[in-house]
Amino acid sequence: MAVSKIVELVGSSTTSSDDAVKAALVEAQASLRNIKAVDVVSVGLRGKDLDEWRALVRVSFLVERVSE
Repeated sequence: MAVSKIVELVGSSTTSSDDAVKAALVEAQASLRNIKAVDVVSVGLRGKDLDEWRALVRVSFLVERVSE
């Protein structure tokens, strides 16, 4: 039986909301294996001049057992 874990990440970009999502995914891929889904929870603008896109994403990945 497979077990998944979900983590929430926030990506940012000054270009677009899509780039903010991709930034979060790139960081997740650097430290997580077996990513099975990325769900975009919300996107919005932040910063002093509202010039930074932010994306809140949920990343789902399979939990691996450690053999002893």
